[in-house]
Amino acid sequence: YARRVLAGRDRERAAVGHLLDQARGSGGSSLVLRGLPGVGKSTLLDTAAVDAQADGFAVLRTSGIESEAPLAFAALQRLLRPVLRLADRLPDPQARALRRAFGAEEGEVDRFVVFLAALSLLAEAAEETPVLAVVDGAHWRDEASAAALLFVARRLQGERVVLLFAARDGDVRRFDVDDLPQIVLLELDAADAGALLTATTGIAVPGEVLDRLVQGTGGNPLALVELGAAL
Repeated sequence: YARRVLAGRDRERAAVGHLLDQARGSGGSSLVLRGLPGVGKSTLLDTAAVDAQADGFAVLRTSGIESEAPLAFAALQRLLRPVLRLADRLPDPQARALRRAFGAEEGEVDRFVVFLAALSLLAEAAEETPVLAVVDGAHWRDEASAAALLFVARRLQGERVVLLFAARDGDVRRFDVDDLPQIVLLELDAADAGALLTATTGIAVPGEVLDRLVQGTGGNPLALVELGAAL
């Protein structure tokens, strides 16, 4: 939400924290955060990134961008760019496949080898420090990146890597995946909505006004913040 205030997400934040704890002991995993626009998916990812960095994780980030959806491996390249320096440690076919996928070398792209290379590169990075990989706007990712990241997400056992996706429900483009753990972020109740409004406006909202705001916004955090600021 605005000002990165997180309210009413203790359960979700605890779930992410549990995954980070597991990753320190080489128990890699993945999680998909779903919800309607404005429900706080990106804010939860931002909070997870801050928490992870404070705990010594390296944080890699990417996002699906509508204008880049036709560009193969665009989102994957943004995610892996900070650790591409480790590509020399990969088997030659994997390193070569990454260079070709990212336009650094000419030649036919073998998607399966690219997927393996993405997994290997994250594993190499995690040898230095645990890794949190964050994919926001997963519904807007390019198809090749989505396939690569889902391939990786299903094979993180034994790696010090956590892969978090955030995907919007109710959009024309969807991020449908049934075999990964998922959490659906719901709207806020009155108590959490009041805490959010007080934190973002600095004003304790009277009960009658709060009830009307929650009813009018359906408890959507972004709508609450924007309406609270307007009032």
